[in-house]
Amino acid sequence: MADSGGVRPDLAEVFRREYRRVVGVAARVLGSRDQAEDVAQEVFLSFGRSSVPDGEARGWLSVAAAHTALNLIRSGRRRASREETAAVAEPVVVGDVADAVVVTEERGRVRAALGRLPRKQAVALVLRHSGLSYAEVAAALDMSPGSVGTTVRRAETALREELNRHASSG
Repeated sequence: MADSGGVRPDLAEVFRREYRRVVGVAARVLGSRDQAEDVAQEVFLSFGRSSVPDGEARGWLSVAAAHTALNLIRSGRRRASREETAAVAEPVVVGDVADAVVVTEERGRVRAALGRLPRKQAVALVLRHSGLSYAEVAAALDMSPGSVGTTVRRAETALREELNRHASSG
């Protein structure tokens, strides 16, 4: 636990143990390792000031990473950042430039649609697809383990509907 105004004494240990997972969750939402690392920094700063029990750290950090990454998508800051870094992005070796453009556009559409889902569905979907078990997702989101599958399926359906709605209106 953090003492008054200080940083919790277990921060370094939790950071070493959970950093890769936090970056992984954020990267799954954002598609950018650099942005995911920025999210991880923000999440660990918040965790360092928190009184979250050590036993709940993994779930708390995963949810915080998903929320923070979704906030980036929803706020539109991601677009400005992507445009700034596009010029210095490392070249990707692809067989067909058209295929690369289509893949990039598809990923962007999926991320935008994910940002329009109800928050709890979006977070459950991200956490489950980031490798958390049903039990871990349930604990992290304070849900019953039995409702995780239903929530994830609803999120997948809602995501498909969002993609279809915007594909037909675009």
